[in-house]
Amino acid sequence: MPRRTATMLASTLVLICLLIAGVLIPVPYAEMSPGPTVNTLGEARGEPVLSISGRKTYPTDGHLNMTTVRVTSADYRMNAVEAVYGWLAHDNVVVPHDTLYPDGKTEEQSSQENAEEFSQSQESAKVAALGELGIPVVARVVVGTVIKGSPSEGKLHAGDVIKAVDGVPIAAQDEVAKQVTKRKPGQDVVFTVVPAKEAAAAEKARKEPTVTRKVVITTTTSEEGDRAVVGIKAGTDHVFPFTIDINLADVGGPSAGLMFALGIVDKLTPDSLTGGRFVAGTGTIDDAGKVGPIGGIQMKLVGARDAGAEYFLTPADNCATAASDIPEGLTLVKVDTIDDATKSLEKLRKGDTKSLPSCSKS
Repeated sequence: MPRRTATMLASTLVLICLLIAGVLIPVPYAEMSPGPTVNTLGEARGEPVLSISGRKTYPTDGHLNMTTVRVTSADYRMNAVEAVYGWLAHDNVVVPHDTLYPDGKTEEQSSQENAEEFSQSQESAKVAALGELGIPVVARVVVGTVIKGSPSEGKLHAGDVIKAVDGVPIAAQDEVAKQVTKRKPGQDVVFTVVPAKEAAAAEKARKEPTVTRKVVITTTTSEEGDRAVVGIKAGTDHVFPFTIDINLADVGGPSAGLMFALGIVDKLTPDSLTGGRFVAGTGTIDDAGKVGPIGGIQMKLVGARDAGAEYFLTPADNCATAASDIPEGLTLVKVDTIDDATKSLEKLRKGDTKSLPSCSKS
């Protein structure tokens, strides 16, 4: 066999072996790519994303699109070829697997956490939206979770409204732990609660619950061994003056909070927030209307641009990263609160685009 032919054959075999190895050998990376966007003013799978009953609503126009990021699952293991392709693709990002799934989280654990964050973001979006409109919302401290095997198991239940601890009225969730830790491990603490079923029935009837009961729990020692605990995590629940439903499946995490809140505001006000513009955005939101940063901002910008967005509401803490690579045709609008967002949308309606707060690389 001629030397040249043998060399080419050997090179081909080596290349084939490298390709096979690249396909078969897993690498510790995960991939992020632009996901779909959803207009919070529109429909998803044939039903309105936002449904409001018990309060007058108004027609809307334009778009207020929430944005998403696709990620490879926690259980998926990329091979070397996929990782290289992802690195070369402009709109995709390959990151260490532990960046997306720290502490060895399984797919099930990650999905559960995302679902809980999504649920909490919806609650905060409702509170922030009504706060922006000056509509009162009643907040109450509840039993969030009961730890299995703890002294509270079977005595307190998720959703129980905590009215008092040892006779001291509870107005904020951190006050529960403060009262419990006044006791020494092994001592009793008395919870005054409205059982979850009675609280839910009263809320449905738009009435103040009247049924309470006292629950005596013997404290135990914390894992750190330095304080008394009862084995619950307190949370905050809200009683809304009318019904707001957010209908969106297969989405997780907290980053749609801002856009949900703006959609609610738009439906409850006579004037159009967008003025018919195509606006997209992202950002967590808390009960006070503060907008927080999110992950995968570059992916969301691309997804918004591809969907047709002209403007993108960008959390202030994401501005520098977002401004480093802005998709053509998309204008970034810096927001720090829901009030910032509504004021910027007002400027858009009036055509005052030059005074919009912008994002910079620094």
